[in-house]
Amino acid sequence: MSSSKEPLSVVVAGGGTAGHIEPALAVAEALRDTYGATVTALGTARGLETSLVPDRGFDLRLIEPVPVPRTPNLDLVKLPFRVAKSLRQARQVLRDTGAHAVVGFGGYVSAPAYLAARSVGIPFFVHEANARAGMANKLGVRLGGVGLNATENSGMPGQVVGIPIRQGLGGERNDEAVERARTRWDLDADRPTVLVTGGSQGSVSINAAVAGALDDLLGADIQVLHAVGKRNSLPSACPGYVPVPFIEDMQAAYAVADLIVCRSGAMTVAEVTASGIPAIYVPLPHGNGEQALNASAVIAAGAAKLVDDADLTPERLASEVRDIVGNPATLQQMAAAARTSTVGDAAGVIARLVVSAAGY
Repeated sequence: MSSSKEPLSVVVAGGGTAGHIEPALAVAEALRDTYGATVTALGTARGLETSLVPDRGFDLRLIEPVPVPRTPNLDLVKLPFRVAKSLRQARQVLRDTGAHAVVGFGGYVSAPAYLAARSVGIPFFVHEANARAGMANKLGVRLGGVGLNATENSGMPGQVVGIPIRQGLGGERNDEAVERARTRWDLDADRPTVLVTGGSQGSVSINAAVAGALDDLLGADIQVLHAVGKRNSLPSACPGYVPVPFIEDMQAAYAVADLIVCRSGAMTVAEVTASGIPAIYVPLPHGNGEQALNASAVIAAGAAKLVDDADLTPERLASEVRDIVGNPATLQQMAAAARTSTVGDAAGVIARLVVSAAGY
C-alpha cells in the first residue's frame, strides 16, 4: 500500500444471522491483517452482529433493516420510506468512514449498502454464499456490483470464489483448541463427542430429536455438546450431555467434535468441511431449498449424510449417529472425504479484489 495514500477504508455489510456475519468478518480480518485496512461493519440492532462484530474487534454501525414483504400488506406500502431512510443512514456511514469500497454478503443491510455505494461512486462487491442467490444480492449485481459466488449456478452472475471462513479453521486439528473445549465443557477425552447445533437461533425440531435420542446416545457411551439456541429453553445437563445456549468458541467446538448434527447453511457447511468433521445435515425445511443444495457436494463426496427435517425422529437421529460414531472405519472415511474437499482462500481472494478495485 502506498504511504502517500490515506489508509484503506472498507465497509462490510452482512447482518442478521451468523451465515451473513461470519463471511463478512472473515473478509474484514483478511483486509485488516494483510493490508492494514480500517474495516467498519454495517448491521442492524436485531441481529447477532451486535455481539459478534465487537467481539472480533471491529466497529459496528447500525442502520434500519429493510425486510421485503413477500405478500401485499401494510409493510409493502411502507417499503419505499424504509428504503429511503436506510439509504440515508448507509450513505452517512460511508461518508463518516471515508469508505473506498463496500463488500456485501446479503441480508437486510446489504441492499441499502449497495445503493449507497453506487450513489457515492465507490466500487462494491456482492458475495453470495448460498447455492441460490437472494433478492438483495441479485439487486446488488444489477446495480453494478461485482458478483462473487460460493458455487456455480446460483442464479447471480459472478466469479466463483468459495465461502470466506474465519481464521483458525481448516488444516490439522488444533490440540490446544481440543483441550480448551474439554476443559470448558467438561468433556471426557475417552468418549466420542457429537456436536449438535441448530444455527444461531437454534432449531426446535433438532432439539426435540436430541431430547428423545439422548438416553440411547448416552447408553452407547457417546457424549453430546448441544447448542440449543439463545431463544430456546435450556435443558438440564447430565453426565455426558452438555447443553448451552450458544457457542462463542466454535474453533474449540469444531476441534473436539467427532461428528456434527446441524443445519446446512452455506457458512456452516464450509466451516464444517474445512474442519474435517463428518456431518449429518438437516436442511431447513423453509425457503427455496438452498440448504439441501449447499450440502450436496460434500454429501456426494461421502463426507456427510442428509436427513430431511420431517424425517428427523429421535429414533432416526440415534440410529444415524450410532452408525457413524460406532463404526471407526466409517468415521475415518467421512473425515478424510471432508478434508479432501478443497476450501480455498476465499477471504484472501476477496480482499485482494477489493484492494485492487480501490486502487491500493
